[in-house]
Amino acid sequence: MNLPHSLERTILIEAPRDVVFRYFTDSDRWAAWWGAGSMIDSRPGGRLLIRYPGAVEVTGEVVEIAAPDRIVFTYGYVSGKPFGPGQSLVTISLEPAARGTRVHLHHALPEPDTRDEHVQGWRYQLSLFANVVADDIHRDAERLVDGWFAAWSETSEAERSRALERIAAPGVRMRDRFSCVEGLDDLGHHLTAAHRFMPGLRLQKAGAVRHCQGTVLADWTAVGPDGQPRGQGTNVFALDADGRIESVTGFWALPQRS
Repeated sequence: MNLPHSLERTILIEAPRDVVFRYFTDSDRWAAWWGAGSMIDSRPGGRLLIRYPGAVEVTGEVVEIAAPDRIVFTYGYVSGKPFGPGQSLVTISLEPAARGTRVHLHHALPEPDTRDEHVQGWRYQLSLFANVVADDIHRDAERLVDGWFAAWSETSEAERSRALERIAAPGVRMRDRFSCVEGLDDLGHHLTAAHRFMPGLRLQKAGAVRHCQGTVLADWTAVGPDGQPRGQGTNVFALDADGRIESVTGFWALPQRS
């Protein structure tokens, strides 16, 4: 097979390699980032099928698979255009990175024009892949946010500490107009002071969270001991590759002018 032209793309997915790799070995997960009806038989010689929107189908064969390092497969269009089955070769390699997994794609193709046509396609498809994996890793994002606000409002220092340990990384960072703290211990002392100087103040989540690739937005309302709102704002949560809260940045809403 003469494949003199190629394209490459590298992305970082903030998830462990074994989690990322299972999207190459399980048909349901394979279809989650390629499209409904796609499938893969994840063994050398196994068939794969990709179903794009518009009834465009790609088929191929697994050439090599070595978990959790790499998968190699042929890639070609069932229609024969722009090239047929077996007429290009895709290699996807996974490398451990400080914040998860570096995914490197190499696609060898027969012609330069078909290579150029696939540059944006892979940019888009790997972006979908990153989102699918992130949604899996952070499927408990709403629970983590609920736990954060519950811990913030917890009056027992011991209970608050245990709650934060369950949902936050040891080096968790908190930033807002009144906070610049790092680590669980520092955060715990900060919240103890908040309860001392603002007794009875509680934070309540307002509406559903919004999540994209490990970043979560959550609106909130600060409620006083009389049940009346004292302020509102939005927290930006950064989640780590283990699915814990890594940092929180809080934005207080500006008061509206009459």
